[in-house]
Amino acid sequence: MSDDSCSPSPVPARPLTPAKVTTQILSTAFFTFLVYLAIGIPMAVLPGYIHLDLGYSSVIAGLGISVQYFATFISRANAGRMIDTVGAKQTVMRGMLLCTASGGLLFLAALAQSLPFLSLMLLFASRALLGLGESLVGTGAIMWGIGRVGADNTAKMISWNGIATYAALAIGAPLGVVLDRSLGFAVIGLVGAALTVTGYVLARGGPNVPVVLGEKLSFKLVLRRVFAYGLGLAFGTIGFGSIATFITLYYADHQWGNAAFALTAFSTAFVGARLLFANAINRFGGYRVAIVCFLTEAVGLLLLWVASAPEVAMLGAALTGFGFALVFPSLGVEAVNLVPAANRGAALAAYSVFLDLALGFTGPLAGLIVGQLGYPQVFLFAAIAAIGAVALSLSLYRSAQQRNG
Repeated sequence: MSDDSCSPSPVPARPLTPAKVTTQILSTAFFTFLVYLAIGIPMAVLPGYIHLDLGYSSVIAGLGISVQYFATFISRANAGRMIDTVGAKQTVMRGMLLCTASGGLLFLAALAQSLPFLSLMLLFASRALLGLGESLVGTGAIMWGIGRVGADNTAKMISWNGIATYAALAIGAPLGVVLDRSLGFAVIGLVGAALTVTGYVLARGGPNVPVVLGEKLSFKLVLRRVFAYGLGLAFGTIGFGSIATFITLYYADHQWGNAAFALTAFSTAFVGARLLFANAINRFGGYRVAIVCFLTEAVGLLLLWVASAPEVAMLGAALTGFGFALVFPSLGVEAVNLVPAANRGAALAAYSVFLDLALGFTGPLAGLIVGQLGYPQVFLFAAIAAIGAVALSLSLYRSAQQRNG
């Protein structure tokens, strides 16, 4: 999954009015919204389809979610270089086509339910294409937006892109449940394909932004520069990955209803935090914000661990979303500015790699934990990771103070 960018870009030749800046940001973030709506719609029903309908284990159910993130991970470097060479618009268009193909394969997987192994393979292929497409659109749309509105509006672009991402997930999760129950699992694939075809058509008619010229650093060098910050991002992302993959089965294990609304609570709290604290990073600095975010996330995950009622679990999901909201931009502000502007696409991709890794490994690892210890322990594991991110952020903050002192 790709959330934000914090890197500099050239300011447009003609200064934009605040209203035009907002309009351009929203029109660009809309591409992110469409892709994450296509991602969010199957999120709450996919683990149950694999585990209950096809009859595979919780580990395979977790892997079904994680395939997308592994595909995003392996394509990040290519996405970054594509933006830096052919441009953000073309990158978004290509990603939309991949996501459309993913929806088609998901439809075929549903039709093949009577052949569980074939259905699972088609589903895995669908998830892989969705991950590749998300990598291109998620990275490309953000850089396209920053190219349109300039570096002075980066914070606003960060906030609205994240809002688009998690608003789409908040809408998509319950919508997917409704579609599955009323029209069947196959319709979910068709809806995803329709959304991303629409995104392709809209992107094709959008404006181009110039490619920034300059020396291109190797991806390995860029990755090395942002490694420690990306590691903190990975630790913080485990909480989201645990909720996204196992919250529906966790609720079912407790015989609670309305699990999809826990995802909605997470996403709504995320959006609320972005709206309320959009300027917090500029005021207090990325390190301080990151520390508070990780602590809040840890508290939410611990509530999920000990929850004895669905209301407590929903509160835990909401607190986790509230804390996770500014994790990406808070550390990203400090990380992505370490590279020249001509490498901004590669820097965003390198930093986002750690989000992909965390989401990719969380599914199967959490599945193993479920098999041995039960569903609640997944959230304890995620809380420990968030506390580790607090310690890492404190270390990075002290190192930065020493460099600047």
